[in-house]
Amino acid sequence: MSRVSLEGQVAVVTGAARGVGELLARKLSARGAKVALVGLEAEELKQVSERLRGESDHWYADVTDHEAMTRVAREVKERFGKVDVVVANAGVASGGPFLDSDPVAWRRVIEVNLIGSAVTARAFLPALMESRGYLLQIASLAAMTPAPMMSAYCASKSGVEAYAHSLRAEVGHKGVRVGVGYLSWTDTDMVRGADQDDVMRELRQRLPWPSNKTYPLGPAVDRIVAGIERRSSHVYAQWWLRGMQGIRGYLPGVIGSVGQREMRRFEPRLGAVRTGLVGAGGAADEQERKSPAP
Repeated sequence: MSRVSLEGQVAVVTGAARGVGELLARKLSARGAKVALVGLEAEELKQVSERLRGESDHWYADVTDHEAMTRVAREVKERFGKVDVVVANAGVASGGPFLDSDPVAWRRVIEVNLIGSAVTARAFLPALMESRGYLLQIASLAAMTPAPMMSAYCASKSGVEAYAHSLRAEVGHKGVRVGVGYLSWTDTDMVRGADQDDVMRELRQRLPWPSNKTYPLGPAVDRIVAGIERRSSHVYAQWWLRGMQGIRGYLPGVIGSVGQREMRRFEPRLGAVRTGLVGAGGAADEQERKSPAP
């Protein structure tokens, strides 16, 4: 599909305080889009907004809060007059063996990544129908293949992938295009936070190439921007992820076999694995839930 100019388009990015969301907001703004930043870290969102080239604004909201996101959608439309693009990017992650996992953190991953994405879409779809716009749901390599010690994250990303595919079939005749964005390990606070745990880092390094690498953020976000310009159904932040689609049916069996071997190897050290939310974004989520911003 030919590219759609982003000049004058209104783009909403959730989880925009850092990482993929922050850089995506900057690159969309550089292409002439008006950007609405949404997230939990009010001060960080303000700073990102102030650094953007073009018109922008920011909203504090928990993406799992239906009333809050409905308010944000109304205010964004009042502020900019329309909504053309929504990127459901907000996400958190936790690691560690499922049986020993923190049940609150495990549930929070599902709530933010899956429920929060659905709440975001529910809030903004009326505006996207008016503009015949585009919803991009950020998923992950974790949607294509399971991985040990990542049960919550894999479940949430598999869920948002299936949900977005279902939604595409529902709203396409209304002029709304829906895409799914796939990223492998990308250099963000989340991935760096996971790598602080020795077992998680070593386990990832034992994955087969090219899934054992950490990829730079800039080129990944450039690919996402290109996907937004094309209103693509599938957006691949790393070139090789497209090829994974053809073999994904075999991956659970392969990972099941290899994973058992690696878990047996790491078993004596599993008790030391941190099981809460990882990275600066995870820490911010935990802090905001303890003392929410006004």
